[in-house]
Amino acid sequence: GLNFIDLMVRQGNIDNPPKTPLVPGFECSGIVEALGDSVKGFEIGDRVMAFVNYNAWAEVVCTPVEFVYKIPDDMSFSEAAAFPMNFVTAYMMLFEVANLREGMSVLVHSAGGGVGQAVAQLCSTIPNVTVFGTASSFKHEAIKNSVTHLFDRNADYVQEVKRISTDGVDIVLDCLCGENTGKGLSLLKPLGTYILYGSSNMVTGETKSFFSFAKSWWQVEKVNPIKLYEENKVIAGFSLLNLLFKQNRGGLIKGVMDKLLNLYNNKKIKPVVDSLWALEEVKEAMQRIHDRGNIGKLILDVEKAPTPLMANDSTETSEAGEEEEDHEGD
Repeated sequence: GLNFIDLMVRQGNIDNPPKTPLVPGFECSGIVEALGDSVKGFEIGDRVMAFVNYNAWAEVVCTPVEFVYKIPDDMSFSEAAAFPMNFVTAYMMLFEVANLREGMSVLVHSAGGGVGQAVAQLCSTIPNVTVFGTASSFKHEAIKNSVTHLFDRNADYVQEVKRISTDGVDIVLDCLCGENTGKGLSLLKPLGTYILYGSSNMVTGETKSFFSFAKSWWQVEKVNPIKLYEENKVIAGFSLLNLLFKQNRGGLIKGVMDKLLNLYNNKKIKPVVDSLWALEEVKEAMQRIHDRGNIGKLILDVEKAPTPLMANDSTETSEAGEEEEDHEGD
């Protein structure tokens, strides 16, 4: 599975980025080829999905058994690779951190992305939950049925939300950061919860930009604890990767995965796969994420052959005299 965090890793927009060379990727699906001596509960040949602390974009992956889960019989490998990161993140934010209950309202940014779609589906499992979403306008037709109210990502969504719900919302899920932090806090009802789980506004170009990094943090309003106390608001952060790999909460995540797979088996949720890409096409796949062009999850498929160039695709000659392919996307 490809995630926005992979793009941030590539650009160095994370704390303590790993030294190169490295194989990126944090989730995958496949077939068990070998087991450690003390591994129980799995057999060679089992269909599984897994979290991996890097190295997921490979033909062979090794990861501790606590991060591995069996795939339901009717779930495809591509759906399984799209499942763990998005749905566990969405579930834990909604139910473990924000305590989503009947009749509440949720604002989620990037509603057309993998986490956004998972949030929308999980909210639909609770009665009378209102979902406000922001997304690029070209995605609206495809995702309009998954959220209650949909706004253009460049519009003044604060005023739009308040026009519909004068009190604001109970939960704000923010993957953007920057000026949206203050906007999100301003929209919270008393006892509402704001959760920051990403900072995609820092990614503005092909490489890490100190200017965009500084601008994004400069726009974050300083949070006054006394004001939180007076307004009865909760501010929280959530990082699934830190929870798994730095804070040793694999057991907690396993319990969440059991609940999610039960929801999947009961046909309450289903991962949305945007497109499949060959390993050789990872550049084009990451560009699609960078440009926020995807609806749902992008998947790298080790068995997929690269898509042949179409007649109207351009080829340019590099300085080395070799022809370079310019894929326009899948």
